[in-house]
Amino acid sequence: MISRRQTLGLLGAATVAAILPAAGIASAAAATTLRIGWQKNGVLALAKRKGALEGRLADRGISVEWSEFTSGPPLLEALGAGALDFGATGDVPPLFAQAAGGNLLYVGLYKGSPEGSAILVRKDSAIQSLADLKGRKIAFKRGSSAHNVAVKALRKGGLTPADVEPVDLSPADAAAAFKNGSIDAWSIWDPYLAIAEADPDTRILATARGIVDSYSFFLANADFTKANPQVVADVIDELAKVGTAAQSKLDDTVAALAEITGVSPEVTRVTVSRPDFNLGSVTTINDDAVAYQQSLADEFYGLGIVPKKLTVSDIVWRPKAS
Repeated sequence: MISRRQTLGLLGAATVAAILPAAGIASAAAATTLRIGWQKNGVLALAKRKGALEGRLADRGISVEWSEFTSGPPLLEALGAGALDFGATGDVPPLFAQAAGGNLLYVGLYKGSPEGSAILVRKDSAIQSLADLKGRKIAFKRGSSAHNVAVKALRKGGLTPADVEPVDLSPADAAAAFKNGSIDAWSIWDPYLAIAEADPDTRILATARGIVDSYSFFLANADFTKANPQVVADVIDELAKVGTAAQSKLDDTVAALAEITGVSPEVTRVTVSRPDFNLGSVTTINDDAVAYQQSLADEFYGLGIVPKKLTVSDIVWRPKAS
């Protein structure tokens, strides 16, 4: 059974409302505070627990403030509005943020395991293939990476988004809907995926393997980045160090992530043992990632999901060579 703690019912959109009044405080001056939006997973969560960024930035006289979110869309809303300086999210949220005119930049990336995202159905469901999703209710958080997985999985099954009934639900709400049978399928990512997968009544219809490349991105407020490029470069460098160290000691990492998330060590170990999972893959933006995002932006515009054509390279930041 998925407990209330395990559903990770964090702050989400409420966080945006709470911190947006501070949006006007940031300026183009040199930073004294770095405001980070985070979710309870990945390298940022580990860095927060260790105080790694606080230690890295202390000599610059920069403190760190953390705000917690359940998904990327509200996090990027806050970041684009100037209420945050830095955060991490999946591949789709930046498209909506750019389309909405958010003042933000891609500044880094990491790659996860394609098995860390999947389409789930109940074990006794009549749905046996992606094509069987036609006419069914499929839940995902609109504008999240799970939205992309759903779109591309449907395409692999010979379907389009118009062939199913999409249900826009947060991970916690979708978990409850999936449990009570009010949706037929659920597109979701780790650790929510691993929690649900541990239920013997749950079946994986398809993972993202061969469907979606598992890119996630670090984004920063554009004004903050332009005024503090070395701070952003230092943060990416420190996160890479945290990730590499965590990947080299997975037993310790499992214990740390289980403590952070409230998800059991057994389920947490599943998430970090996925094929191609690598916490040390943090780097600045590269051409492959830009091409991936541009292709995604073009597809979502063509489907009418994103309201305008986007040029991803317009909001990509790369550190200057020293």
